[in-house]
Amino acid sequence: MTDVHTPEIRSYNMSMIRNKNTKPEIIVRKFLHSKGFRLRLYKEDLPGKPDIVLIKYKTIIFINGCFWHGHKNCKYFVIPKTRTEWWKAKIGKNQITDKKNISLLRKAGWKVIILWECQLRPVKINNTLSELEQKIK
Repeated sequence: MTDVHTPEIRSYNMSMIRNKNTKPEIIVRKFLHSKGFRLRLYKEDLPGKPDIVLIKYKTIIFINGCFWHGHKNCKYFVIPKTRTEWWKAKIGKNQITDKKNISLLRKAGWKVIILWECQLRPVKINNTLSELEQKIK
């Protein structure tokens, strides 16, 4: 199966995908700030450059895109029909890196919370954010 876009258009589309300040990240940051939590963003001296760092609570929050991090049993994680093997390898590497970074953070004494993009959809968001607040405290 061939791609429906030209290589130039595909390249442009992929370059427009953000890895910082995504909509799910902003939702979580606004929620935490409204609850009085003070946070740091993308601390480069920590493994995996966590999306959110709550130093006072020694807590790290990663907000993972379901596709890019291979969220199992999620309807938003579908391997593309073109270049399937390449995508499996790419996402597999992301998962290995995630596990390694989480392990390093936990060994350093951090509590690590993973939120998935699908948990921040309108149907689940209130429950997800409520649970997040409880996990932090």
